[in-house]
Amino acid sequence: MAASSNSSLSGSSVSSDPEDYQPPIWKSYLYQLQQEASRPKRITCPQEMESRPKYYGREFHGLISRERADELLAGTEGAYLIRESQRQPGTYTLALRFGSQTLNYRLFYDGKHFVGEKRFESVHDLVTDGLITLYIETKAAEYIAKMTTNPIYQHLGYTSLLRDKITHRLNRTRSEPKKVTFQQDDKITPSPLSRRTTLKDGPEKHCNYEKIHNFKVHTFRGPHWCEYCANFMWGLIAQGVRCSDCGLNVHKQCSKLVPSDCQPDLRRIKKVFSCDLTTLVKAHNTPRPMVLDMCIKEIEHRGLTSEGLYRVSGFTDHIEDVRLSFDRDGEKADISANTYSDINIIAGALKLYLRDLPIPVITYDVYSKFIQAAKITDPDSRLEAVHDGLLQLPPAHYEALRYLMTHLKRVTMYEKDNYMNSENLGIVFGPTLMRPPDQNTLATLNDMRYQKLIVQLLIEHEDILF
Repeated sequence: MAASSNSSLSGSSVSSDPEDYQPPIWKSYLYQLQQEASRPKRITCPQEMESRPKYYGREFHGLISRERADELLAGTEGAYLIRESQRQPGTYTLALRFGSQTLNYRLFYDGKHFVGEKRFESVHDLVTDGLITLYIETKAAEYIAKMTTNPIYQHLGYTSLLRDKITHRLNRTRSEPKKVTFQQDDKITPSPLSRRTTLKDGPEKHCNYEKIHNFKVHTFRGPHWCEYCANFMWGLIAQGVRCSDCGLNVHKQCSKLVPSDCQPDLRRIKKVFSCDLTTLVKAHNTPRPMVLDMCIKEIEHRGLTSEGLYRVSGFTDHIEDVRLSFDRDGEKADISANTYSDINIIAGALKLYLRDLPIPVITYDVYSKFIQAAKITDPDSRLEAVHDGLLQLPPAHYEALRYLMTHLKRVTMYEKDNYMNSENLGIVFGPTLMRPPDQNTLATLNDMRYQKLIVQLLIEHEDILF
């Protein structure tokens, strides 16, 4: 049955011209099986049950045995009833007829009905979904196990075109980190001042801005097919997952195999602040977040000599106005001196943006590596450890950090006017750029001096480390 009713992909046509793109032929076997699945048949109780919970209907039969439930359901595929458990009074069981036998499931209610992960508005919907799932997984167990082995994902016309477009753009705009080696000059007595830094040829980290998909369980209205394996997404609710950033729809099991090639859709990005950094730059096709570029440009234009730059706070309400302006207008946000004469407002907005990132610029994954690097006493070994940590950052995070550190280095060049050296900037930006994964208050306090030192080192050695 699987072989005869499953459509081939041989009719798909992939062209480099979007106008010639032909969609794939979706596989119909699982859809046909869903249509064949039995429909629910409620077996009602002939008398009113005083013990019936208010969230059940006439399908509730009270305190009856498994054997009695089996008798009531016998001979009718898809028949179901609810009974109170004799072994555990006060708990309820869904008895369902499938495959010429009665299946019993512990039934729960917390505002919605469920026997597993899925939650349903009604028992009828739960049974409908259950019958579909049982039928498909019984009839097509082997087919389901193999359906991810020949995916159409890499052959989809729009996917190939999108990948080529992204690769071309990133090859033009990417900034690649340098491979840095710290080595001792044998002709000079070893000391922190008698070391030199050399650039060596070696493997470079390519800034390809890969982004994993942000999949979330989704209920599809009407028939939907998986965009990875081309098979039908069966069930009544929560049939699969959808990427909330680009809209890709796939089976839950297929989502584990989809490449990290999410290209966020601007229509799905609701705001600029508090948006994942990689998601934002991919959605806007920029190497860095617009907030970073625009705020730094404005600060360097008119604020480098401002006393206490980044340390002095701007007016909170005005900083919030800047945030709302970016969320509303994006790159058209007006942060000029005509609108915000106090440069501390722009500096405050930049700090707020960095602080509100769901994943910090120095990500949770490498946080401990940077803290451990800060604890190394030997200056050269410490810089090597910091550089190793930088190479483990996601490309978009690396580029944002590189750009920010280059800016902060310029800020320190005006120290006689703004009184902000690398140590002061480290105090300000340490907790902003680095946050411990567990958000433990005590750990945060203990790590503050190391956070400060890391940022201080990044500023002082930005020409070497990046």
